[in-house]
Amino acid sequence: MTSAWRRAWPIIRHWLYWTHRWLGIGGCLLFVMWFVSGVVMMYVGYPNLTDEERLAGLAPLRFEQAAVSPTAALDALPQAARVQPRRMVLEMQGGINAEPVWRIVDASGGRHTVSARDGHVPGPVDAAQAETIARAFSGHASAHWAETLERDQWTVPQGLNPLRPLHRIEVGDAAGTELYVSSRNGEVVRDTTRSERVWNWLGSVPHWIYFTPLRADPPLWHDVVVWLSAACIVSAVTGIVIGILRVRLRRRFRNGAVTPYNGWMAWHHIAGLIGGFFVLTWIISGWLSMNPNGWFQRGPGDSAAMARYTGAGKSPFPWPPAVLPSGEGEAAPREAVLLWFDGKPLLQLRDAKARVRVVDAATGGPTSIGKSDILRAAARLRPGAITQATLQTREDFHWYGHHRERIVPVWRLQFDDPARSWIYIDPASGQVAGSNDSNSRLRRWLFNAAHSLDFPWLIQYRPAWDLVVWLLSIVGTVASASGVVIGWRRLRRKPRPLAISKGLAQAGP
Repeated sequence: MTSAWRRAWPIIRHWLYWTHRWLGIGGCLLFVMWFVSGVVMMYVGYPNLTDEERLAGLAPLRFEQAAVSPTAALDALPQAARVQPRRMVLEMQGGINAEPVWRIVDASGGRHTVSARDGHVPGPVDAAQAETIARAFSGHASAHWAETLERDQWTVPQGLNPLRPLHRIEVGDAAGTELYVSSRNGEVVRDTTRSERVWNWLGSVPHWIYFTPLRADPPLWHDVVVWLSAACIVSAVTGIVIGILRVRLRRRFRNGAVTPYNGWMAWHHIAGLIGGFFVLTWIISGWLSMNPNGWFQRGPGDSAAMARYTGAGKSPFPWPPAVLPSGEGEAAPREAVLLWFDGKPLLQLRDAKARVRVVDAATGGPTSIGKSDILRAAARLRPGAITQATLQTREDFHWYGHHRERIVPVWRLQFDDPARSWIYIDPASGQVAGSNDSNSRLRRWLFNAAHSLDFPWLIQYRPAWDLVVWLLSIVGTVASASGVVIGWRRLRRKPRPLAISKGLAQAGP
């Protein structure tokens, strides 16, 4: 150790301890909250209307009433909304006198509804209409309107912005279900139950710092989470350094102890050494999930390339379909999604159990899309050549369904473009089911693997994943909770009279 380092070390050590002490007082409170809420989130996610719930609430489609063609429905919209719509779906809306409607998402994300019966554009949905829709959706005649709101704790995500204001409907069932119906177009966009709401106050809300006033301002929320996480990273790093400096594995302290501390300080020291690495990786990966400084920003989608791939709009979508799809009970189609593949019009039909059937809209027969068809069309998606095409029959590290729905089997196409893109294609419909690039695959390692421990050999053999996460969370909670106790005691400690007198004497008269 050089003489310069010897002189600097006392100052460095002072600031090391000072930084850890004062950042740790607040940081340990956040760590405890994050560990406990993270365990809750393993079993109760943020309220969301799943596809299965949405489809189960829709009435069976009446194709014979859908006299308005897709082209005519688009003609009823403003000019800007007609160009290359992202999505066009036929479903039923209403109660006893439900009618088929076209749900259209335009290129900018705007949401539109057009009656498929007579082509009119419905006006805003009032409270009485929302009640009728919710009663038909839920099957409960007791469902009643509670309020109309812009957002509340369960509707803060920005994806709902095109559908606001929302009508909150209390269903009146034993589960305490509440539905949210868009006043713009009458869609049921969210459901919550009493149990979900209670558990989320212990899970997603504190874990994501997802409080309504803060989350309503996305840039502010982003900055708050990023800077709080950054401060906690500094707290964890300084704690690990101090823990290593103070531990003795060979020349032990009295009674053979590896730590010089007793009581809560000893718990904090040992648990911090054992779990410090995981605490640090969790907080760093959580910080990275907020995409600080735009490091993991994905480029905008190439809508022109997608249009070339699907061939949409080259000719009018045939309507009515060659054969009207049918079914009984739960097998009856609940929605029909208009699709194009390589210039061929397709209908994707989904029933009340979210089971999928794809038919050729022109012939009514089942689709037949081969590998050569997919490779020919997919060559238009990226500038580089396709270097590998694999029919993936099971989930792997980059294509898995731990937190989302994943199609299997799926074609995985690897390109030699600058982004080293991978495109996933549904073999049944030819639709792009997902994609990633070298940047997002790196993020997969830095966030999903490091933060959620989403390793295939763990998540495919639950409860192995649960046991590992529980064990690490307990160690992290002990290290953090002991830090909370230590910090609380320090804050409550009264200054010693001698120290006060010495301070006054040094300050002078």
